Amino acid sequence: MGTVLKHGSDEQKRRYLPLIASGELRLQAFGVTEPTAGTDTTRITTFARREGDKYIVNGQKIWISRAEHSDLMVLLVRTTPRNEVTKPTDGMSVLLVDMREAVGNGLTVRPIRTMLNHATTELFFDNLEVPVANLVGVEGEGFRYILSGMNAERILIASECIGDGRFFIDKATAYAKERTVFGRAIGSNQGVQFPIARAHVQVTAAAEVVAKAARMYDQGISCGTEANMAKMLASEASWYSADMCIQTHGGFGFAEEYDVERKFRETRLYQVAPISTNLILSHVATHTLGLPKSF
Repeated sequence: MGTVLKHGSDEQKRRYLPLIASGELRLQAFGVTEPTAGTDTTRITTFARREGDKYIVNGQKIWISRAEHSDLMVLLVRTTPRNEVTKPTDGMSVLLVDMREAVGNGLTVRPIRTMLNHATTELFFDNLEVPVANLVGVEGEGFRYILSGMNAERILIASECIGDGRFFIDKATAYAKERTVFGRAIGSNQGVQFPIARAHVQVTAAAEVVAKAARMYDQGISCGTEANMAKMLASEASWYSADMCIQTHGGFGFAEEYDVERKFRETRLYQVAPISTNLILSHVATHTLGLPKSF
């Protein structure tokens, strides 16, 4: 929604934002990643050719979350081939796709089964028609618009990771107090206490960085580095907490009834998506510390 809020036309804002805010309209899909263009977004090949008052879209996207449950999708496409632009980041545009009209009329949505409770899909565009009125901002400037949306996404995911971490800590703490072995609660042993305490420290520290990134985003301050660091720290804290929680529960951590194994699988995703830890470190190294670019 941030892409429309910040870069949409007045008409788009009047038409969509009130309905999104009320919950009548769902904008939950963000179509960027492709099978051969993940982190290197400039390599996308999904193309929108303008014909009069509409764009004709052809191509493919993958790992697009919530596409089956969204009324609208923010879609990044090329409107100028990469080999015809001065900078690789030029020539990309953002379109608002009405999923209710598109599915079955040029758009095919194929669910991808995964190891976790996460609704993700593969999308196929075959001469999908999108009105020119659904172009967000200026044609060819879409990459810049998407970047601000990516910062919001990373802060959102980081916040989710903080919640996951707290869930694991609460679960482990309660179990460590209740579970009795050799006549006393396992939580009285430092070997059990210390990992739980360390998880609490890591999650608490990460939450401060997430809050800082969120404040900067809300105030319109450039926060690319902060959003990336927040996502990295929060995802690592939640993953440590997940592993700790499984270890605290022992065999019961693998039982469905305790809910630990489910969240364990879910929080692992955020070491990879929406941006990998290595790419975050690369961003900090080059954009914050001024080190030479490594790729």
